[in-house]
Amino acid sequence: MAKYCFGVDIGGTTVKIGLFSEAEELIHSFEIVTRKDEGGSLILSDIAAAVKQTMEEKGIVLEDLTGIGLGVPGPVCEDGTVLKCVNLGWGIFNVADEVKKLTGIENVKVGNDANVAALGEMWKGGGVGYENMVMMTLGTGVGGGIIINGKILAGSKGAAGEIGHLTVNSEEEDTCGCGKRGCLEQFASATGIVREANRLLFKSDRPSKLRDIQYLSAKAIFDAAKEGDVLANELVEQLGRYLGLACSHIAAVVDPQAFVIGGGVSKAGTILTDLIKKYYESNVMFALKGKEFKLATLGNDAGMYGCARMVLER
Repeated sequence: MAKYCFGVDIGGTTVKIGLFSEAEELIHSFEIVTRKDEGGSLILSDIAAAVKQTMEEKGIVLEDLTGIGLGVPGPVCEDGTVLKCVNLGWGIFNVADEVKKLTGIENVKVGNDANVAALGEMWKGGGVGYENMVMMTLGTGVGGGIIINGKILAGSKGAAGEIGHLTVNSEEEDTCGCGKRGCLEQFASATGIVREANRLLFKSDRPSKLRDIQYLSAKAIFDAAKEGDVLANELVEQLGRYLGLACSHIAAVVDPQAFVIGGGVSKAGTILTDLIKKYYESNVMFALKGKEFKLATLGNDAGMYGCARMVLER
């Protein structure tokens, strides 16, 4: 009887590896460095070596394994083929086949990192109890993952859930990294929030605690808002408006039970989810009102959990 599986979340700096029991519990986790030299050709062999070492230390043989799931920062096709992972130096190749060769593990599942993070939050995090949910990750950029009937909605080429590139401001003149203008990512990412703050501070001479902060951050803006700073509150209100508008568009397509908000910006807490819900309700059609807005709880472990879930789900 198979007893274990591995969940492997491949990031640009580190790879998070978790050993899970078939009873759906995390037994052991650790990280290895993501070696991106030589075009990222060492990454999968490093993972295979770490997995084999863990199996040896724990007395696990191949017959004990249900499989291994991997999350990668890029689009992934259903057969495990990645369509370029720029951050890793990868071109187009089949990750699942390569991992099978390197480890001898037959059951290999591969998913996009944002999608598997959403799956992890549904399974063991802020989305527990919801089989239809959308996760929004507000960090350096804005990412997303869509879960429908308990499964990842990946799309035809694994690129579904690019929430950060929904247009929320058609009058924006600056160009987003994706080539469009007015994307959610330009306003709701950590960098986007700071950019908007600097714009507002430049355009106005109104007093604000933000003027005394040498290196502005999203956290500093939220902290100032909580302390009653008027200008900071305007920025936070604008953020909630853009996020609520984006969620109303998403709901019109996938009709989730809940939205789960993660990433560094989500550490602001319920001030953020309350605002998103407020502007969601004012923008969405009547049949889609009343959705839940939750904070993610797994942090950087969400992807690792989601990778294991891909293997364990029946």
